[in-house]
Amino acid sequence: MNNNINGVINVYKEKGFTSHDVVAKLRGILKTKKIGHTGTLDPEAEGVLPICIGNATKLCDLIMEKRKTYEAELVLSLKTDTQDMTGEVIEKYNGAIELSEEEIINAIKSFEGDYAQIPPMYSALKVNGRKLYDLAREGIEVERKPRNIYIYGIDILEINLPVIRIRVNCSKGTYIRTLCNDIGDKLGVYGCMGYLLRTQTGIFKLTDSVKLSEIEQIVADDRLEASGILIKTEDILDYPKLNVKERFKKLLLNGNVLTSEMFMETDKDADNTDGIAAQIRNETRDDANNQLLYRVYCEGRFYAVYKIDKESRLYKPEKMFMA
Repeated sequence: MNNNINGVINVYKEKGFTSHDVVAKLRGILKTKKIGHTGTLDPEAEGVLPICIGNATKLCDLIMEKRKTYEAELVLSLKTDTQDMTGEVIEKYNGAIELSEEEIINAIKSFEGDYAQIPPMYSALKVNGRKLYDLAREGIEVERKPRNIYIYGIDILEINLPVIRIRVNCSKGTYIRTLCNDIGDKLGVYGCMGYLLRTQTGIFKLTDSVKLSEIEQIVADDRLEASGILIKTEDILDYPKLNVKERFKKLLLNGNVLTSEMFMETDKDADNTDGIAAQIRNETRDDANNQLLYRVYCEGRFYAVYKIDKESRLYKPEKMFMA
């Protein structure tokens, strides 16, 4: 087994594979055990699936928190038990779809912003320790509480009734199948999802993704490092960089709380959180906890992600990357 691979590969998940299939196949290709994905995609869905390897597995939850972008097909006139075209039709609108373009656009755009979405029964969410899709296959339907998600924007790419192509930029936890179902209900003609393509997760874009067959060939040719498909763990993080003074290295390695005096003088903005906040993306900021995140180095090596509490001015460990 190779335990020296640390970083993230932007995999293009093809149809027919589950996210777990991709992890299993990549584990075999790279001959490494420590590997994990950053959010499931349905077997029939395609697109961006960042895979974390080695110490980068600690980034899985951070990457999953990032915005997602999808392109999808909304098929009007059908409601299915899975909310996509793979399921059984449970309702069908038999009349002609007499909707104006304005009505369609207004209905779709009404889902932008805060959205209390009820997760589908055919999902990997668990209720009392059991996955919803296992219960659904047994014909058992349970009450699901709405989950608050956020739709940053929906672009309508094409209207060719009964099919509408859309691009959705959304928060984590959004089910595009459910969005299609809900749009259909709002229009009064039912709806379900056709194809689904994830085009972006955080910084990972479709144009930079690679198929498993390509990765397998790169590894066979011993070109993993040279190919550039493995992104270093610290390069994934779009947080400002801080350098700990050598004499405080032990405190860093032990995951102790740090103060601004422990960082190199070149990090002039280390204690100027307002200045830094203006320089970095909104995604970097944890507004709910009034904190900012940083990549922390010592002697040129990346060791951890720390967060600062603006009230106490103390830097506390968020993630340690010792491997």
